[in-house]
Amino acid sequence: MNLDALQHVLKRMDWWMVLSIIALLLVGTAFIFSASYRSDGTAMADFYQKQIVWAVIGLGLFLVFAFIDYRRLRDAAWWLYALGIILLVLVLLFGKKVYGAYRWLNLFGVQIQPSEFGKLATLVLLARFLGRPGRDVREPKCVVQTLLLMGVPFVLILKEPDLGSASMLLPLAFIMMYAAGVPLKYLGILVLIGVLLMPVGWFGLGDYQKERILVFFDPGRDPLGSGWNKIQSEIAVGSGGFSGKGYLKGTQNVLGFLPRTVAPTDFIYSVIAEEVGFVGSVMLLALYAMLLSTGIRAALAARDKLGRLLAAGVTGLVFCHVFVNIAMTIGLLPITGLPLPLISYGGSFMVSTMMGLGIVQSVYVRRYQQ
Repeated sequence: MNLDALQHVLKRMDWWMVLSIIALLLVGTAFIFSASYRSDGTAMADFYQKQIVWAVIGLGLFLVFAFIDYRRLRDAAWWLYALGIILLVLVLLFGKKVYGAYRWLNLFGVQIQPSEFGKLATLVLLARFLGRPGRDVREPKCVVQTLLLMGVPFVLILKEPDLGSASMLLPLAFIMMYAAGVPLKYLGILVLIGVLLMPVGWFGLGDYQKERILVFFDPGRDPLGSGWNKIQSEIAVGSGGFSGKGYLKGTQNVLGFLPRTVAPTDFIYSVIAEEVGFVGSVMLLALYAMLLSTGIRAALAARDKLGRLLAAGVTGLVFCHVFVNIAMTIGLLPITGLPLPLISYGGSFMVSTMMGLGIVQSVYVRRYQQ
């Protein structure tokens, strides 16, 4: 890319998206440090330092994908999808077992979580499939084909097992079909079928997954075991009050009642809510609202259907992660193990999220191009 093209891209970028991303990354790094902080004034682990590295890598990939014309993804979609499927198969065959699940794959000395890249690859392929010129999305077979494309990575991720990540593919496919113009009656039928199949799905869950759901309805069922994280998370959030206990002063976190194995990752919002309270939580939600609004704006401004579907898919996926993560930490949903975008500790999720947001930025930059 020459200097003129670079200046053209920078001029057309949505800088509100960039500012919201940077703000969320700074918040995430600060509270990952807090989540690993000990009462003697030292950090338990170097999570925050690693997160800085992943954030820098993520920002670099964000810019790369923003500069690349998103329409090039149309030709690469099937290859990316195939690569995602291969990685998901490899993690089942050779993956590292952590807490009873095969979710991590060692590639050249780097631990990656293929499910995160599998979700993004599936998103790109669905955008290509539903956005192909001449595709009649009003035909029932289009809905069936979409579900099949989504179903392959869904089953593989479910086999790890990782119900939380797999479940994100369901609303993703739903959002993208809606954005593509699939009739609402078909989507309504899918919702009805999903509700009717819930009792059947119960028998397909593992014992620990069933226990999480039972604990959700009855936290006192196992308060010192499977219900511990849920109870301590709600105490942390509630004890933050209006303005919080202060940075590095959250007792549930510092004293270890909120387990340090999950505080920097799935329960980072509990740490934030305890230390900055309702006021800080509202500010965090405002940053997410700003980020999501820029994604919606990119989708509405897209000059073709592919761009609209890519932007809608990424924005919808980020929203689902934010909604489910915060809802589970405050007791509105069962514990699923989903991280909070740009905030929770984790390299694979950080990189895949930033790549997706870079694609959205690319759609916005090229909104006037035919």
